[in-house]
Amino acid sequence: MSSNKNALIRYKTLDKCLKNKYRKYTLEDLIDECSEALFEFEGKESFVSKRTVQLDLQNMRSEKFGYEAPIEVYDRKYYRYSDPDYSIHNISVNESDLKAMNNAVQILKQFKDFSMFKEMNGVIQKLEDSIHAKNQKSIIHLDKNEQLKGLEHIDVLYESILNKKVLKILYKSFTARESTVFTVHPQLLKEYNNRWFLICLYKGSMYNLALDRMENIEPDEKTEYIDKDLDGDEYFKDIVGVTVSEMMKPRNVVFFVDSSNAPYVKTKPFHKSQEIVSETEEGTVFKICVQINYELERLLLGFGDCLIVHKPRKLRLKMQDKFKAGSMNYEALVVPDED
Repeated sequence: MSSNKNALIRYKTLDKCLKNKYRKYTLEDLIDECSEALFEFEGKESFVSKRTVQLDLQNMRSEKFGYEAPIEVYDRKYYRYSDPDYSIHNISVNESDLKAMNNAVQILKQFKDFSMFKEMNGVIQKLEDSIHAKNQKSIIHLDKNEQLKGLEHIDVLYESILNKKVLKILYKSFTARESTVFTVHPQLLKEYNNRWFLICLYKGSMYNLALDRMENIEPDEKTEYIDKDLDGDEYFKDIVGVTVSEMMKPRNVVFFVDSSNAPYVKTKPFHKSQEIVSETEEGTVFKICVQINYELERLLLGFGDCLIVHKPRKLRLKMQDKFKAGSMNYEALVVPDED
């Protein structure tokens, strides 16, 4: 059990004791109650130290978690709330808190049509009722598309990652003629550019599979799950997009953006490593340190003639070839004039 969950169990137990009007609790009694509560949740002996309980009481008294509990010691050894009606579960909220909760509810409502959030619908309804937020429209609008193919798979993939289950996925890539069954160990779900991907272990290597290319998913109860214990922030730190190579080292990518588009790139960096190399009236030279993958190429191509890759040379030549091919396509295209 995580230390955070242990602390919550202790706070809840202390709260129950401190508001009990029919029994006197010494510090030793509170220690015993917390140890017993943790034993009930964990199913094994869990001794809570005197120092831990003293620190818990101090935290409950302070503003650290917003409790400011009126804990007092009377007769020099017994603990209780000086306000008999107080409980950490009866924390009042002010106007500012209500506004913050209201904003959070409006954002949560935008996800309620996703299958993986359906269980939240009841919670959202209760929050709306409690803070009287039913008639307020959302000010923050998130870019989402509930009609994306593959969203129906999110539930089973999420549960498989959570419960560490191996899956057999019938998958057909854009380039494949026939579907293939992948026996995978799911690790992470990743959304990029309004498209969802499963990051998984397949035959000893990491793969990313697009949810919209999955045709069928079945559990594999016979295969033992391998947990790579991936941290998403660490795993994706050197890339743009979702395609990570275990063999490729990040490279310095230097590119020029003209003056009309440079402010856009400054305010919305391609990657967290982005820095400015130089600036002139014509534009800005940027540098990022990333793996060179398909998503990066698409991002750079998207700026058309407003962006020029300087380094590395191989990437610059590849971009050049793509623009030449695109130009030839336009020259060869015959489209009848509109009336």
